[in-house]
Amino acid sequence: MLKVLFIGDIVGKKGREALYKYLPFLKENYDCDLVIVNGENSAHGKGITPNIYRDFIAAGVDCITLGNHAFSKSCISDFIGTVPNLIRPENMMPLNIGKSCCIKEINGTKIGIFNIYGSVFMENCTESPFISFQRMLLNNPCDIHIVDFHAEATGEKYGFMRYFQNDCQLIVGTHTHIQTADEDIYNGCGFICDVGMCGPYDSVLGRDTEETLKRFTENINTRYQVSESEAMLCAVYAEIDCGTKKCTKIERIQLRP
Repeated sequence: MLKVLFIGDIVGKKGREALYKYLPFLKENYDCDLVIVNGENSAHGKGITPNIYRDFIAAGVDCITLGNHAFSKSCISDFIGTVPNLIRPENMMPLNIGKSCCIKEINGTKIGIFNIYGSVFMENCTESPFISFQRMLLNNPCDIHIVDFHAEATGEKYGFMRYFQNDCQLIVGTHTHIQTADEDIYNGCGFICDVGMCGPYDSVLGRDTEETLKRFTENINTRYQVSESEAMLCAVYAEIDCGTKKCTKIERIQLRP
């Protein structure tokens, strides 16, 4: 039995602090074999840095996925190709930097972790995620397939899951920072439309509320200011039977301050 913990988008310093605070408890409580986090917002709300990557690994994270802000910090461009467990969306510009699949072997089972990008309401998408992921499956043979589908539209996320439910054991949506209450198992594939975020609870998707309201009501082009409020942690825990290659359990986790 493979026990997987996937933690949603880490937002800023407060999100990182919540990860470091709660991860030891979660790993012990669920006896996790594999911990995955989405780190695309971990450096002050946009991007990730090499130091943050190292801190995540030191804290017990096994793989870090990214999203539309993957390259917001220029220092990551040269670094991302030097480590195997920091992956970026496959079908997103730029295409020539980093990898989009991380393969780990646990107890003789090859587990592939894939990062793919939605095409609806998203910028810099290079091709359909359906075409992109089909190619990834062919080029990265493994026993278990886990997907971070970084996308905006719920319909696209559900369509992607329905199309690939017989190929994957776990498909989780990221990007919207709002945890959905639709976790379920479809023909042995665990799914949730969006895991949610690990970020400031008293905020607007992790951003400072007052700054965001000024942008909405006064049309002011404000900075991306991350809220200083205490963070919540959103995640899913899944169990995958490596013999049958089926997800047998998916549980939604939400820890509020």
